Amino acid sequence: MTKHRIITRTVLLISFVSFFNDIASEMLYPVLPVYLRSIGFSVLLIGILEGIAEATAGLSKGYFGNLSDLKQKRLPFIRVGYALSALSKPLMAVFIYPLWIFFARTLDRLGKGIRTGSRDAILSDETTREHKGKVFGFHRGMDTLGAAIGPGLALGYLFFFPERYRWLFFLAFIPGLMAILLTLFIREKKKPEPERPSNGIHFLSYFSYWRKAIPGYRLLVAGLLLFTLFNSSDVFLLLAVKEQGLSDIRMIGVYIFYNLVFALMSYPIGWLADRIGLKTMLIIGLALFSAVYFGFGWAGSILVFGILFFGYGLYAACTDGISRALITNLANRGDTATAIGFYTSFSSLMTLLASSLAGLIWFTLGARWMFIISATGVAITVLYFLVAVTRRKPVKK
Repeated sequence: MTKHRIITRTVLLISFVSFFNDIASEMLYPVLPVYLRSIGFSVLLIGILEGIAEATAGLSKGYFGNLSDLKQKRLPFIRVGYALSALSKPLMAVFIYPLWIFFARTLDRLGKGIRTGSRDAILSDETTREHKGKVFGFHRGMDTLGAAIGPGLALGYLFFFPERYRWLFFLAFIPGLMAILLTLFIREKKKPEPERPSNGIHFLSYFSYWRKAIPGYRLLVAGLLLFTLFNSSDVFLLLAVKEQGLSDIRMIGVYIFYNLVFALMSYPIGWLADRIGLKTMLIIGLALFSAVYFGFGWAGSILVFGILFFGYGLYAACTDGISRALITNLANRGDTATAIGFYTSFSSLMTLLASSLAGLIWFTLGARWMFIISATGVAITVLYFLVAVTRRKPVKK
């Protein structure tokens, strides 16, 4: 009997595609708001831009995940999705007209929506239930390693070419192009012809998946979405650092440190999750999040922030890939992309709501109360998982 290879050629290729794509995206993350302000965007307009972009990503994840399942194809969605995201980078620097910027930024998020469900489904198809934590952990680790390298490259560029933001968008196309080229080497396993016709589905057809999903999936996703309601944008963590008087360099430095912890711990935690149980690891991660957010309410030194961002990196490694692995274990093989798409779609929309509420609480009650309320809400979510989400047998793959 041959030993099952855990990190297959396909898993490795997809992981490197995500690695290069995240280098491209995160090269721009620290400078995007500054660049937009420099070309005349107000804070309000930036907020509207990001809201529309994230809503596009959220809704399209469900639709294209559903379409991928109906067509029983993954690779075309992965290739088109990464290509659109890569092409959007230089497009944002070609013209500075607001409508063009809206188009380019939305194109980037649309690319994410097209590829997400199919990518996670092909990762699920490449492994067994016993190794899901390792595979998704490895992928998230490579993805996040790119997220750590990207801001570092941006800092290096801006050190030599301060305030020359537009060229950075062209440079970001280079790792994006690497991601596109690597998708050409991915091979998809042959599947039987789809039994369900894919023509005639509408944009929100994936909403119906909630009714047909097993109770275990609904309980899991309900808990994850409750958590998302209290998990606002990481921008608020960076703002907390900035409000304590840390320089921009140190602020970006702790963000890179968080991503490095996330990247380096994802695979070991995935390996451990396969041994102790994915649900157990998810609960540990959520408890860590709650503790870290309570800490942010009182943090005031670079040392404390360093400890908290280390804990935040561990939380991410315990939950990000693990939650996707859990979802794929609770979905029928033919519905994997739809199951992922449904969750990530609503998760994106809940994140928008969470960030809006967090901003309102920060503005009216102050930063400390925003962190305390979020931490308390996630502590309640941990109780929900401990009590409501009972152990259920996953669907046979």
